[in-house]
Amino acid sequence: MCHYCGCREIPLIKEFIAEHERVTDAAGDALRALERGEVGRARELVDAMTAELASHWRGEEDGLFAVMRADPEYADYIDALVTEHRELAALLPSLDLTDPADVQTLTEAVQELHHHIAKEEDGLFPASLTALSGEEWNAAMAAWRKAHP
Repeated sequence: MCHYCGCREIPLIKEFIAEHERVTDAAGDALRALERGEVGRARELVDAMTAELASHWRGEEDGLFAVMRADPEYADYIDALVTEHRELAALLPSLDLTDPADVQTLTEAVQELHHHIAKEEDGLFPASLTALSGEEWNAAMAAWRKAHP
């Protein structure tokens, strides 16, 4: 992870990163629960991930992504991130964690989630420092707050 540009000091970016950490912690805990045969606990954790991601994505997409998408330079990059959001949102609730194939699918999805987060934290978030005006930051933060009542 990048720690040199300063974007992690922006309050909104701090919130996004904290949400990423909660989701990846839950994902790792779910995979470890499955290794121990604790399917019910794993399901609880996957459901918690799903809920956390729903508000997280709403905050990103309605806020930071929306203001950055106005610049054609970022539109395709953001569209790809949103597609990944939709794919994971559809996948997580559908998994049968008693099925070894679905457990493997979850394992792969968690790996892809880490790649997705890197695209945001190492790409989009640092770019936001120079791309956004104060007014755009305010709009992005307002959208995050609305997604987290």
